[in-house]
Amino acid sequence: MIKTGAAQSATEDSFAAGKEAAEKAIAQAGGKADLLVVFSTVNYNQEEMIKGVNFVAKNALVVGCCGLRGIFGSKGIERGVAVMAILSDQIHFKAGLGLNVKEDSFGAGQKLAKEAVNQDTKALMIFMDAVGVNGSAVVRGILDGSKKNLPIIGGMASDASTFTKTYEYHKGEVLIDVVVGVAMSGKVSFGIGVQHGWQSVGLPVTVTKSEGSIIQEIDNQPAVKFFEDYFGQEEAKQLYKPLSRICYVYPLGMSVEGSDELLIRIAFVANEKGELVCAGEIPQGSQIRLMLGDTEKAIKAARDAAQKAKEQLSGKQAKAVFVFDCAARFMLLGKRVDEEIKAVAEVFGENVPLVGFYTYGEQAPIGGDIGQNCSSMFHNETMTLMVIGE
Repeated sequence: MIKTGAAQSATEDSFAAGKEAAEKAIAQAGGKADLLVVFSTVNYNQEEMIKGVNFVAKNALVVGCCGLRGIFGSKGIERGVAVMAILSDQIHFKAGLGLNVKEDSFGAGQKLAKEAVNQDTKALMIFMDAVGVNGSAVVRGILDGSKKNLPIIGGMASDASTFTKTYEYHKGEVLIDVVVGVAMSGKVSFGIGVQHGWQSVGLPVTVTKSEGSIIQEIDNQPAVKFFEDYFGQEEAKQLYKPLSRICYVYPLGMSVEGSDELLIRIAFVANEKGELVCAGEIPQGSQIRLMLGDTEKAIKAARDAAQKAKEQLSGKQAKAVFVFDCAARFMLLGKRVDEEIKAVAEVFGENVPLVGFYTYGEQAPIGGDIGQNCSSMFHNETMTLMVIGE
């Protein structure tokens, strides 16, 4: 048996918003819940908002994070709290926590895995800090501390595009500088969709020097010259300001061994050395291409991701949908941003509860593969989602 409910509140008061959203979600799930997944926009007092959730949570496990924009039903939320409640006698939920994720991203991922994941774990949902964190290393740490083909789904928390402070929720507490996870074991039916919709432009080039998420040289030239060659020196100066339009309209596509999919990376700022600071690792020797973002293709990719996730349920009924969408896609789509969420919601039907948020980076299996060849990775500018079914 799985019962679910989702609700949102845009009440001005932080405590009241958390309480109202959680209360309504729990009521829809039959009056109690085993798990509450909470997404709050950053314009609330986070501690007061979680107090409101905790006031009605009872014995439910409370996890989640903040975002610059939430997702509920078929549209985005500029200000509000969205809560998904799940009650089940066939799924077991176990929370894990990795501390000091900024200082040791890999180690934090390892600790989370060892605390939450066991051999019976079918999937892991995570929420991590975004400020100064190596998201790729977190994912590698989780896989190192658990099993290589573990399906991981989740997102980096986001703030109001300032990259200064994000908040994560673990067992009803508001924390920073952590990665939170909830492992799902038992009889778990789920599907994962992962699509970006970007198209490659031009020929591949080689990252000849890099360190972590910083590309220092491309084809033995200062990395920023790659963009200068395409757009000219004057236009490429945009890159010296974080998250300029050139960043999210023209991300980088990285080849991944064993996959035809290109992994998206945003070069979100260039430093004084002409290096490109990315939101995820691009190892030295990687083949990359310039990618082009397109509104219509982005919306189609979202629909395709939802369709693939639904197909993975093998005919089982969808009961809950979690969406982790990139903040850069929000910027790219502009006034049409809600069309992407609507496309996802239409695949599952208006009666299936759906919540999510806009991230600073997504975690999901490449290509949405959840079988023996599952390879969970860190993504940018990608629509990722998970559906739980029965």
